[in-house]
Amino acid sequence: MALRSVWQSDSGSSLDGEGMSYYGWVVVGALFLVGVISFGISTSFGVFFKPLIEDFGSSRMLTSGIFSVYIVLGSFFGVLSGWGLDRYGAKIVVILAGLFTGLGLLLTSRASVPWHLFISYSLLLAIGIGPIYTIMMSTTSKWFDRRRVLAVGVVGAGMGVGPMLVAPFATWLIERYDWNTSYFVMGIIALVTITPCALLLRRVPGEASTLVLSDPSATGAPGKQGNNSQMDGLSIRQAAKTRNFWLLFAAWFFLAFCILMVLTHIVPHAIDSGITPAGAASILSLLSAVTVIGRLLIGRVSDIAGRRLAAIICVLLLAGGILLLMQPFNLGLLYLFAVIFGLSNGGIGPPIVAQFGDIFGLRNLGMIMGVLNVAWGAGAALGSAFAGYIFDTRGSYIPAFLIALVATLITAGLVLLLRMPPGNWERRKAVIPPPA
Repeated sequence: MALRSVWQSDSGSSLDGEGMSYYGWVVVGALFLVGVISFGISTSFGVFFKPLIEDFGSSRMLTSGIFSVYIVLGSFFGVLSGWGLDRYGAKIVVILAGLFTGLGLLLTSRASVPWHLFISYSLLLAIGIGPIYTIMMSTTSKWFDRRRVLAVGVVGAGMGVGPMLVAPFATWLIERYDWNTSYFVMGIIALVTITPCALLLRRVPGEASTLVLSDPSATGAPGKQGNNSQMDGLSIRQAAKTRNFWLLFAAWFFLAFCILMVLTHIVPHAIDSGITPAGAASILSLLSAVTVIGRLLIGRVSDIAGRRLAAIICVLLLAGGILLLMQPFNLGLLYLFAVIFGLSNGGIGPPIVAQFGDIFGLRNLGMIMGVLNVAWGAGAALGSAFAGYIFDTRGSYIPAFLIALVATLITAGLVLLLRMPPGNWERRKAVIPPPA
């Protein structure tokens, strides 16, 4: 009862001595900061692209391959983290992620030949950052019901704030010192931020035996586990037998193919076209800033227009942004691209991720999201490496961007085919076999 007394009713009146409302929002804040650091580091690879090529004398395909292998391995460790998340909770998994992220970056700063990077960056950083998306989205989804899209959008905003801050900071370090120093500094930052954030994470109320409380934003009084009906759900085996699972798997693949191709190569593409390194980094920063707006704005739109419609609108905007990349080049056009692509890139995640819980339930959501993220990792790795190969053989990114445009249209069709299960999980418990 003492534990329950610190929680707040839906009216918003604080019941504890510290003015803390629903602890789920503390979890959201911690995961937001984890996302800022983790995705700021991973998406800033583009600003290291040319310095790595110049230092090691490698091809664009090989340099892209470092990032592609990182993504593939990251998706594999995302599956393992989903299992660990469902079994042990987010705190332990995020602590390990922070340690491996810091170690990977510190060793990357000492790399002297390309194969060193495949170990320090592609492997160790994959162990560290690979699980973060699954942890962020699954943990947030489990803490919230009615306000899930908003909460997921806020956490996801960290994925946009990170590149907005880290990319120009990394560029400044590279220009003032070198890429080695830049990775060393980011490794220290990762070590001193991610692990402390992990200490704020608690097990989800519906899972923890000592905190049997539901999201106060949901209908009903706090403290009644029955309100958190979506804590039931399909096992990964049951989910894999559904049509929706494979539609989402394919949609995630094509979406990642498009997005990571652009994010990895937009900076070298801009520099090739005569933009200064600082100007190219500013494009990535603007894109990331608008991504934050997209995550919050589209989350609100999805509450009004529906999650599927919001997702389809974002995918079509994504296609429009890619079309701009295929036009005659200037900095103003690139800024317009950054606004359109950033808005859609930020907005696409929350309405789709929120549907994972709607479709599959929350009981095994970590494992299900981990497996779905294998599709994301495969698509992202292929898109990044494919664009590097196309440039090496054709001397231009335009054919690769054309393929990415087709991928966005396929994604829109797949999302359109999704069907929400009838009723909610409370009414479906009698007809769904117990999870394995």
